Amino acid sequence: MSVNRQILVVEDDLKTVELIRLYLERDGYQVTIAHNGRDGLDAARQKRPDLMVLDLMLPRISGLDICRILRMEQSTVPIIMLTAKSTEDDLLLGLDLGADDYITKPFSPRELVARVRTVLRRLNDAPVSQKQALQFGHLLIDPLRHEASFCGTPLPLTPKEFKLLETMGKEPGRAFTRLELLEQVFGFDYAGLERTVDAHIMNLRKKLEAQSHALHYIQTVYGVGYRFAWERDAA
Repeated sequence: MSVNRQILVVEDDLKTVELIRLYLERDGYQVTIAHNGRDGLDAARQKRPDLMVLDLMLPRISGLDICRILRMEQSTVPIIMLTAKSTEDDLLLGLDLGADDYITKPFSPRELVARVRTVLRRLNDAPVSQKQALQFGHLLIDPLRHEASFCGTPLPLTPKEFKLLETMGKEPGRAFTRLELLEQVFGFDYAGLERTVDAHIMNLRKKLEAQSHALHYIQTVYGVGYRFAWERDAA
């Protein structure tokens, strides 16, 4: 249900922002507007919205910097980027910083509303049975709290890093292709952006191995992708 869902739209183009507001409110969402990056960051901190629609090219603070700051502050608010930039590197940067989805301008407002629905549904509709904590020696993956910890110390994972770890941890030993991970973690095929998985995996490994030292939970399966390797004796 979209009733009472709070959406923060950070966009400096007045016509675009009013069009987005119209379609989101028509779908039952409550909408807060910010026209520059500073006001958008303040609103995200104060109002704690259910989702942000965030333009990348903003006055005062860019959308990329807002995304970076929020993820550094451990915010897990879902972020859909709006961007006129469509090159792979631009999109990868936004996704690597922790954005959940993107849509390029010009776009259909109906498509944006559909993306909002999809992101929120993906985060909230998982069955309780799929949200049970996973324990691998000293490593705990807790989907309900959206947190992973090692020996009781929380790991500073971004939402995408956590989702990657959770997805692979549910099926230890299984080799996932990059495309499978994109579809399961980001929600659909990012058409040519499979290498964004490599960047997330690299960061995830660094954070895991900084705590677990000799334990290598994420293994590369050459020619395929990655798998979560759990060796009971290693713990």
